[in-house]
Amino acid sequence: MAKNLMELEERQEWQGRANNLVNLVPRTSDKPFRSIRKRDGRIVEFDSDKIAAAIFKAAKAVGGEDRQLAEELAEVVVQYLHKQLGLGIPTVEEVQDAVEKVLIETGHAKTAKAYILYRDRRTRLREAKSELMDVVEEILVETSRENANISNSPSAKMLQIASAASKRYYLSRLIPEEMAQAHLEGDFHIHDLDFYGKTLTCVQIPLLRLLENGFNNGHGYIRPPKRPASATALAAIILQSSQNDMHGGQSFAAFDRDMAPFVAGASEDEVFQAMEALIYNLNSMHSRAGAQVPFSSINLGCDTSPEGRLVTKSLLLAYERGLGKGETPIFPNIIFRVKQGINFNPEDPNHDLFKLAMRVSAQRLNPTFSFMDSDFNREYGTEVAYMGCRTRVIANRHGASISDGRGNLSFTTINLPRLALKNGGDLEAFYRDLEKLMTLTARQLYHRFRIQSRLRVKDMPFLMGQGLYLDSEKLSPEDVIAPVIKHGTLSIGFIGLAETLTCLTGYHHGQDSSAQRLGLEIVGFMRKLVDQFADEYDLNYTLLATPAEGLSGRFVGMDRRRFGLVPGVTDREYYTNSFHIPVHYEISAFEKVALEGPYHKLTNAGHISYVEFKAPPINNLEAYEALVRHMANSNMGYVGVNFPVDECLGCFYRGVIDTECPSCGSANIRRIRRITGYLSTVDRFNDAKQAELRERTVHER
Repeated sequence: MAKNLMELEERQEWQGRANNLVNLVPRTSDKPFRSIRKRDGRIVEFDSDKIAAAIFKAAKAVGGEDRQLAEELAEVVVQYLHKQLGLGIPTVEEVQDAVEKVLIETGHAKTAKAYILYRDRRTRLREAKSELMDVVEEILVETSRENANISNSPSAKMLQIASAASKRYYLSRLIPEEMAQAHLEGDFHIHDLDFYGKTLTCVQIPLLRLLENGFNNGHGYIRPPKRPASATALAAIILQSSQNDMHGGQSFAAFDRDMAPFVAGASEDEVFQAMEALIYNLNSMHSRAGAQVPFSSINLGCDTSPEGRLVTKSLLLAYERGLGKGETPIFPNIIFRVKQGINFNPEDPNHDLFKLAMRVSAQRLNPTFSFMDSDFNREYGTEVAYMGCRTRVIANRHGASISDGRGNLSFTTINLPRLALKNGGDLEAFYRDLEKLMTLTARQLYHRFRIQSRLRVKDMPFLMGQGLYLDSEKLSPEDVIAPVIKHGTLSIGFIGLAETLTCLTGYHHGQDSSAQRLGLEIVGFMRKLVDQFADEYDLNYTLLATPAEGLSGRFVGMDRRRFGLVPGVTDREYYTNSFHIPVHYEISAFEKVALEGPYHKLTNAGHISYVEFKAPPINNLEAYEALVRHMANSNMGYVGVNFPVDECLGCFYRGVIDTECPSCGSANIRRIRRITGYLSTVDRFNDAKQAELRERTVHER
């Protein structure tokens, strides 16, 4: 009885407040409003029951269960609106404002707060839907150039429309608010957000096991090959099938070793033809519903057997020859592994292949080079494999430190220059905010890991169902993949170290030795934190020198709007990739390598350094080799040399071409450059990368 009395007193109290709010306005009818104006301008029937339902939902969120009270409060809202608007047609926004006011002024503050949060969420969902339609409209005209490997085909457009919808779903429904806001506001960037809960990033494929045992890519069993041509055809199919299950790169960790058994007894010409067919396939065999060719990488160079040597030689020669008219192949990324005792020195058994690799690279931009003797790779012998985008996966808390069958699960990049812009020259505040942001990033990666862990083998039927991922052969189709993806890596990336240092000190690390010391201190601080996260979560957290393709322009654009035009920081269309010296800064190749070398050891998730030449160095291979050796001696892990590759599509002349072909006068020129590790034609670069390309200076002095 006492409880009922208290409820009666409370109801009388709020009703008294409600009467004061509407001043006892006499009701003109049971239904003072016949219509309501929607946000898009439509006039529809006014329904007070919808107001009551929204109030009741908010009340339930804070423990209330009184439906009658919600209906009575809805009636007060209607009367208040009538007082304010007379017989006018209320808008949705006016109704919602009235609900908030009535709830607050009648003493239902908790319900009001819940309603405000509900309203805010509905607003964000509505805005996301509207933004999605705008994005779809843009994609239907031309696909986004965030990824230079995506074409403008109908299937590519469909892929990007689905991608846009997925991103908005994950940000509004799945990812915790604090993390979603950090991405939306540009504090960090969640890469491949559209695949957040669908799959993993990349994998080093155990090619030998698949070829020896055969496999099923969904339409029947494929038996082991017996000839080189069959083996390379299946290798291409494996890359394509795996790409359809993943959003990142596909790689063979030791192609020469794995392919060697299938070329035994074959002639050099037969092996060459097989490797040429592989290159043709990887530039024409599409994945992701036809939207792109696979992001393929091939590591080789360390197998000293006759068969392994023949594989390496034949692939390099086929790549040097080019496609049907001599065009430079975009894929695969060929990564030549360099190691003393195997190929680095003249007395080494594969030294001739190292020489050949440099000759091909000096014409075609590939192969790039990875160094097995750098002090962070040496302990693994020849086991370390990279991908063209720079990813490196080797150390493993939960099993053998191998490359085969492992890859990156996901990565998120922090906006390093923004932290400097926020804190100016206050290093203590900068480090405090850096630790806070990296901690949030680690939590976000773990959130994604937990969602990925709930995926089942049948969700990635080739990757997991055919045993490509380490230990996945032990699982059945209905099993979750949690037990095996612990072998993968979770990577925190960064871009814009140069701009960060400029903001903090007035100079970047190419200009000033003290800035270089601070740069190494900052990246060292980040690596120490990442190692702590690995211990805390007992997962393979690593630090990545991010390949920022679409991201470099996104971050700087957001920061320019927020902080204005800051010289040396936000005054260009892009942030400098990872720890690189700015591309526009004039510095010699040897100086650049010496300055960037120490950062490779700190970025254990992956790294790459480049130098720029003004023309292919094919006529100066001695200087080219001296540079590659200097890179090796500078404790680098993975490197490339850039120069223009222009090809006339009229007569297929190849060289550095200005506006017209010097041979036939055609202006139809195919221009190939390296972008974030892999090759692409310039017309597929996004605006930020186009700006960066225009400003690249050569490093030949």
